[in-house]
Order: sequence, then C-alpha cells, then structure tokens
Amino acid sequence: MSVTDKTAIVTGAASKRGIGRATAHALAAAGWHIAVLDLDETSAKEAAHEIADRHGVQAVGAGCDVTDETSVEQALAVLDGTLPLVGALVNNAGITSPTPFLEVSGEEWDRIFAVNVRGAYNITRHVAPGMAERGFGRIVFLSSVSAERGGGVFGGVAYSAAKAAQLGFTRALARELGPSGVTVNAVAPGLIDTDITGGALEGERKAALLAGIPVGRNGKVSDVADLITYLCREESGYITGATYDVNGGAHIH
Repeated sequence: MSVTDKTAIVTGAASKRGIGRATAHALAAAGWHIAVLDLDETSAKEAAHEIADRHGVQAVGAGCDVTDETSVEQALAVLDGTLPLVGALVNNAGITSPTPFLEVSGEEWDRIFAVNVRGAYNITRHVAPGMAERGFGRIVFLSSVSAERGGGVFGGVAYSAAKAAQLGFTRALARELGPSGVTVNAVAPGLIDTDITGGALEGERKAALLAGIPVGRNGKVSDVADLITYLCREESGYITGATYDVNGGAHIH
C-alpha cells in the first residue's frame, strides 16, 4: 500500500502564505495526489494547478464552505472519479478571533465553532467511513497552542475553546477508528509566520513575542507542513491520538 495511489484532502489550503498551502505542497512532494478545498474557489484551483505543475501529481481545487454540509458533499463529488481514493484528510480550515470574552457576541462564538469544529465534523464524517472500509487513513487536525495554554497568543476564548474541542475530537476519534487502520492526530502550532499573524509581528511586539521562544524565531509554515506530512506516512501507523506541539519551545508542558 503506497501513498502514491491515494489522495490527501487539505481544507483551507488556498492562501498563498498559509499552513494549508504549504502542507498541500509537502504532501504532494511525498507522492500524494491533492485536493485543495477552500471557500475561495478561484484560489483553490490556482493552488491545485501550482501543486500539479511543481510535483507532477494529480491535484484538484474546489470551492467548499466546510460549515455547510451540502457544500462539502458537492466538493467531494468533484473529487469522486477525478482523483484516486482519499487516504488522508488535513482539517486545516479555521478562523481566529481576538475578541475578549466579555465582549464576544453569541453570533461570533457560533461562527468560530462553526468553522473550526462543525466544519471539521462535516468533512471528516463524509471521508472517514471510506477510510475505515479500506483499512487505511490518516486524519490530522490543526489545533493551536492557544488550546493548550489558554489563549494569550492571538486567539481569544472562543478560538481557544474551539481549538481545544478539536483536541477532544482527535483523541476520541483515534480510539474509534484505530481498529480500522485509521490514525487521528493533532498538530498545535505556536507563532507561525502566516497572513493571520503577519501584521502583528512587527517592532516591539515581535521582539517581545520572540523573547519567549527558546529557539529564537517564529515558526515557518514548512515547520508545520513537514510534521503533518510525517504523520500521514504509511510508516506512522502506530502514532494516533497524539498532539504534536510546533512552537519552538514557547509552551513546554
């Protein structure tokens, strides 16, 4: 059984400087065929074209709102018959919010959970049965150091709570799907240089943040993408229910 005859789905992978896009490239370099699902359909298709050109694999981009079950079904229907069977799913689509708890509205709270938690449910629920049936699968959740340390980086309470929910999701699903040959793990990045954090990483703020990171730098998207690719390998089948910290030592526990 080889990854070269399987497809890896990466949600929220259209952003040029994001973890999802870097992960899609890293997986393609390892031989996976790639499905880029993103709210921005045009950018998703551009990303797929770039990945196919660079790595010589099959890649398809499709518009997908992970919070909408019908949208998820339609996106997966685009892949069906176009790409090989799905062997990996990276639940990367997410949104953050710095709003303090005493100011956060119910609407904003629901939106954060809709994308980060319900969105991950919607796509995982459609993809996991096939993995279990075929006896092979790799599912990776993109959580956050905020879930472990209780915010304090960029995300507020809503974001930290949603990303912590993903950790419980990961662990419980790992128990259920383990006997079927499917592993489920989480990655918890710290300060990574992406568009989300870019504007905040300037001047004194950047210096103060970096002072608390033992390795002395903020993370690169490749630092996270390489770890996700490792977890998706065939050889990583004895790793499941784990949370991997990628934070340069900023949070050691």
